[in-house]
Amino acid sequence: MVRKSIPLARQVVQEILTGIDAGNLARGNGMLPSETELSQHFAVSRATIREALSQLEQRGVVTRKHGVGTFVVPQPKIDAGLEQLESLETLARRIDLKTRMGEPMIEQRPATAAEAACLQVADETPVLSIARVIMTGKLPIAFLVDVVPTTVLQRQDLDRNFRGSVLDLLIRRGDLPLSHSRTDIMIESANKTIARQLNLQPGEPLHKLAAQLFTRDGRVIDYSQSYFVPGYFHFHVIRRVGAPNSAH
Repeated sequence: MVRKSIPLARQVVQEILTGIDAGNLARGNGMLPSETELSQHFAVSRATIREALSQLEQRGVVTRKHGVGTFVVPQPKIDAGLEQLESLETLARRIDLKTRMGEPMIEQRPATAAEAACLQVADETPVLSIARVIMTGKLPIAFLVDVVPTTVLQRQDLDRNFRGSVLDLLIRRGDLPLSHSRTDIMIESANKTIARQLNLQPGEPLHKLAAQLFTRDGRVIDYSQSYFVPGYFHFHVIRRVGAPNSAH
């Protein structure tokens, strides 16, 4: 289990999260094994276990009851198929998960070379960058960044009804022939900026979706990067079985 480049407590955090998600670590009442049992299971010191449990408690994943034990806090989970393009807000509403947007960080600036390439525009094209944290209760569960050319979206278009979804905003406007999204799915380590926004330790793994939103005439009008805290999301893709090639 030990990877020297990653602090031990952080490795244990991920192992515990994996065990919780798999359903093979907590007991039926949600109680985790004792610190001693976890120490033996993961072959680390009790001090490392205590530090890992402290990090999980700060994230709202577990709660520790003095003299009783450590319990997994039931978390609503968004189970999303990626075949249909929907906003996080729409997905959360479907399972009655109440979410809210933190204070958005909105900036009009020239596109970086990487952003320009993804948007298929010239370098330093003026864009509107919209970064925000999505929370459930007091817990941050996602960090979203959309970069949109100012010919498509400007700061004044983000009215008081903006709840965090650029996709929903564009759909409501109805003036663009939206077609599809090309989305890359990956696991990425949180850098210092994202870790601070999500109350994580730098280097912790996150689900990441990087997407280009296309119109029917082939224009890319939005490039988004979405970072999701593990434990709150489960993404899946339904893949149809194709007909085998006929032998001639």
